[in-house]
Amino acid sequence: MKRKLFSVLLAASMVCSMAASAVTVHAEAETIRIGFFAPVSAASAAADGQSAQQSAELAVKLLNDAGGIDGKLVELVDYDDGLDTTEAANIAEKLSTVDDVVAIVSGSYSGPTKVAAPILQDAGKLLVSAYAVHPDVVNAGDMVFSQSFPGAVQGTAAAIFACEELKAEKIAIVAVDLDFGTEQATYFKAKAAEYGAEIVSEDYIAISDNDMTSVISKIKEEGADLIYSVNYYEQASEVCRQVAMQGLECPILGTEGADSWQLLETAGEYANGLYITTNMNRDDENEATQSYIENYRAEYDMEPDMVGASVYDSFQILFEAIKNAGTDTVAMRDYIAGMKDFDTVTGTLLYYTEAGSAVKPVQIQQVQEGAFHHFSEVSDSAVIDPVTYEG
Repeated sequence: MKRKLFSVLLAASMVCSMAASAVTVHAEAETIRIGFFAPVSAASAAADGQSAQQSAELAVKLLNDAGGIDGKLVELVDYDDGLDTTEAANIAEKLSTVDDVVAIVSGSYSGPTKVAAPILQDAGKLLVSAYAVHPDVVNAGDMVFSQSFPGAVQGTAAAIFACEELKAEKIAIVAVDLDFGTEQATYFKAKAAEYGAEIVSEDYIAISDNDMTSVISKIKEEGADLIYSVNYYEQASEVCRQVAMQGLECPILGTEGADSWQLLETAGEYANGLYITTNMNRDDENEATQSYIENYRAEYDMEPDMVGASVYDSFQILFEAIKNAGTDTVAMRDYIAGMKDFDTVTGTLLYYTEAGSAVKPVQIQQVQEGAFHHFSEVSDSAVIDPVTYEG
């Protein structure tokens, strides 16, 4: 009798276990997993890493709160690359082999992203890079897209603005000695030369170097009438501070690297008057832009920036592709490649180039009374289409 009872209980236990397993498998099948990596722990990129991570989480949260995609919730599989290329390669291997993700968003800089891109391309995984500027990212292959414009576009647009609107004739360049700085400076110089502007000096600094005292002193002696600062927020803050403290009366033109809440906090009043090239227009009345700003403020009690907005947009692109083409990689790739005139937080995505770079106007923002505001934009199709710079 005891044996019979034991057999019945054992059978019942097995049925329950199988049922539980079935529920687990079903639940997993109903989840859409999207990979993500950002430089969360990197000291020199902490603010950008935080902004990227928070915007990724916000994008997923808002989608899931609205019911997901066709009833399926999205699961974020996220990693911290620490702004380290070796770690980025390891992350790319994990995402492409063991994590069962349908696509990946890079919320990191050019260095880690251009290392991860060919690994994911070879594995047949779709990658959307939020804001990396180096062309090697999209050149990794047809599975890679960039949601922001490359350095060639931003550097050229900056030179046009500097020479046409700010009437710069003698320009000093202060740039971080990374792909971000050298790529944009190269194209800025080429376009500025067409206007007859003179580059009076070039200083390339380590990302860890935040002392600009001697650099700005030298620039003051050289008589520059504009400083082109191709730096991230820490170095850009120090450029603004030293220019003011040394009484150098010339405009500063920065880049999207300075588009950060951290710059406003660090530089304070010294940031007022700073111009930057970026892809985010905070004064845009577009519903997507204002909704993101409102939701970000409500969720994190802080101001959003270009990095976060670009990450958020990258997820919106993937969500739109999955809604319309499903989770088949090739179908998603083809859908994204054909997207046109799609409203995003960072303005209207006009189209993607054949290489996968987003085409949209370059925004000129200016810091006014401690906040970024619209000043101008560069929308000439010959400038903002990366195809112009190929070859």
